Amino acid sequence: MYVLAVNGSPRDGGNTEVLLREVLSSLAECDWQTEIVKVGGTAIRGCTACYKCFENKDNRCIVSNDGFNEIYAKLLQADAMILGSPTYFAAVSADLKALLERAGFVAIANGNAFSGKIGSAVVAVRRGGATHAFDSINHMFQISRMIVPGSTYWNMGIGREKEEVKDDAEGMKNMRHLGKVINWLGRSIKNSPGDYPAG
Repeated sequence: MYVLAVNGSPRDGGNTEVLLREVLSSLAECDWQTEIVKVGGTAIRGCTACYKCFENKDNRCIVSNDGFNEIYAKLLQADAMILGSPTYFAAVSADLKALLERAGFVAIANGNAFSGKIGSAVVAVRRGGATHAFDSINHMFQISRMIVPGSTYWNMGIGREKEEVKDDAEGMKNMRHLGKVINWLGRSIKNSPGDYPAG
């Protein structure tokens, strides 16, 4: 099984990346194929509401000069996606928001292409605002007919300086548990008869 983590932070080796890698490490121990890609700091643009994805229905965005389509293709392949962001003014990073807008829209335009996939949000925060950022990611999952697993707490870790989140023992423990839950859910879905119900 394959899981893709998307890092919405522009900072290499920052707290968002640390949290994502902890979840991936837990999944790798369960024999998942893991990959992390970075969207933060890539200047990915937001949705232009041109509706070409609804016309073309080719699982692509017509804007093709910013790396979105490559990441979207990986999201389509993934059994589970973990989207991570730092907390900026109680919201997700602009680059991750752009990905959420476009990926969600292109997926809906192509027969709800994310239906039945597992989606998890992971958020790094200095102090406050993480639950709003967490919700923003989950909103795309829910409207896309995805399955959102829980863990021991909301999937957030506290820290400002690089790798400071490693000192948040509860947050790091939650990430490892999240990996275990994604593994359990992914294997349950794989062994379950029938397709995700159409709406």
